Amino acid sequence: MAPWPEVLTAKSENRREIILNGAKINERIKKEGFDISLYELTALNYLDIHDSTLNEVHNEIGNLHNLQKLVLHNNKLEQLNIKLFSLEKLKVLDLSRNLISKVPEEISQLTHLDTLNLSMNQIEDLPDLSKNVKLIVLNISNNKLKEFNAICQQQLSNLLELKLNNNTIEFIPDEINKLVSLKNLDLSSNKIKIIPGELVDCSKLKDVNLKDNPISDRRLLKLIDQCRTKQILDYVKQHCSRTTKNNTANSKKDNKKSNLPKDNEEVVEPLDAKHKIHIKHCVDEGLRIVIKEDVKNIRGHILGCLVHNVKFTEESFKKFIQLQTKLHEGICEKRNVATIATHDTKKLNGKLIVYTAVPPNTLMIKPLMRNNVMSGAELFVKLQSEAEALRKEKKRNIYSGIHKYLYLLEGKKMYPCLMADEDVISFPPITNSDVTKISIDTTSMFLEVTSATSQYVCKKVMDTLIGEMVTFFEGDLHLEQVKNVDIEGNMKAIYPSRTDLQFEDKDSIQVIRN
Repeated sequence: MAPWPEVLTAKSENRREIILNGAKINERIKKEGFDISLYELTALNYLDIHDSTLNEVHNEIGNLHNLQKLVLHNNKLEQLNIKLFSLEKLKVLDLSRNLISKVPEEISQLTHLDTLNLSMNQIEDLPDLSKNVKLIVLNISNNKLKEFNAICQQQLSNLLELKLNNNTIEFIPDEINKLVSLKNLDLSSNKIKIIPGELVDCSKLKDVNLKDNPISDRRLLKLIDQCRTKQILDYVKQHCSRTTKNNTANSKKDNKKSNLPKDNEEVVEPLDAKHKIHIKHCVDEGLRIVIKEDVKNIRGHILGCLVHNVKFTEESFKKFIQLQTKLHEGICEKRNVATIATHDTKKLNGKLIVYTAVPPNTLMIKPLMRNNVMSGAELFVKLQSEAEALRKEKKRNIYSGIHKYLYLLEGKKMYPCLMADEDVISFPPITNSDVTKISIDTTSMFLEVTSATSQYVCKKVMDTLIGEMVTFFEGDLHLEQVKNVDIEGNMKAIYPSRTDLQFEDKDSIQVIRN
């Protein structure tokens, strides 16, 4: 079998990423089988094979010893080759939307794994995950799980986001309180009748979804349907029984006056730091991001905030643009994990941003540094043509600038976008609109971070961005919270929350929450 052209191109250009999907790939797999010469690309750190008829992981995958992110979602995989778990550098593994019924115990060898997506499979139970100590995000929604004791391990102290919705789980283990860092827990659409009191020991919980469970406590069931996480946890603390003794560190703290700030309380870290960040709480008429359902399976995670009283100099503006590039290459992992975008607040129409997904031909945008409005499909073709011409002109083997991110859109039937008053202002992960671009005259900015991975990734990138910004802007940095809401107006997230912007170097950066 002749090597696939995508593999030959990646080899000749020494690419670090490769994406394979779509009708042409499916046709080749059906007729000739998979091109295993791909596994000779040992320099790869990102491999994405999705929306295909791929039904097996080959032994040769073990050759990709530099792989850090492996995406195999929406294929026909039924079993997992244990060679996959020899990829010691793997940080992100996405096996969602397959036909997998069993996860091998060898997954414990992936000790650097921080994001694992096993959603929409046929999984009935899980192996011991206690050695996957760096796990931050774990998604096992839409499977056939009956219990999740294997996850409630003290070793998983870094786990922040756990999605177990749409399974057949009947009980929440008492050991859930061992997940000391857990912030987001989704157990909706299961068979849970009783909520254990130990749940409140997860003191960092910000978002708990228990909807569509046959909860036996009618008052609690009503709270779950109508109220926010705080009210639910307060009720659980007061009325739900424990089966373990109340002798944990968290429980002891519960018996004392809480040190956590109230929502309407000013919080000032008691330091005379060199740099200060002032946070203004959002108000009902403040800027909101409405997240539509159609974007959730495309690029479903977003956080935003406002930065006021900005004073750019020529030097600081240049550094700010350079900072975004540095973060896109670094913490954003070349836009594979997240994308940063900035907008001049004064150029936004109204106080409502809509985050949605539309077909490529429907998305209409005036791209950054361009004069004409064009569709997403037209922009993609134009950028491809420009990229190839530039590569030949410069006699390079690789693409540069935003052209090197085009592969992130290949084969997509829907494109994510942010809209303000029907105008597209952002087209992640490719470009902003020229209409809302910032300039040296900008005094107020809307920052947004989007990701297909998790809300935690958005928070981590945003925290890093603001931490960097405060060190080179003259004077204090003034932020205003921005809410994420669903189409019914229910709050889903807010940034920065009182648990965000927790800097290790507190001698240098002081956070003042007004």
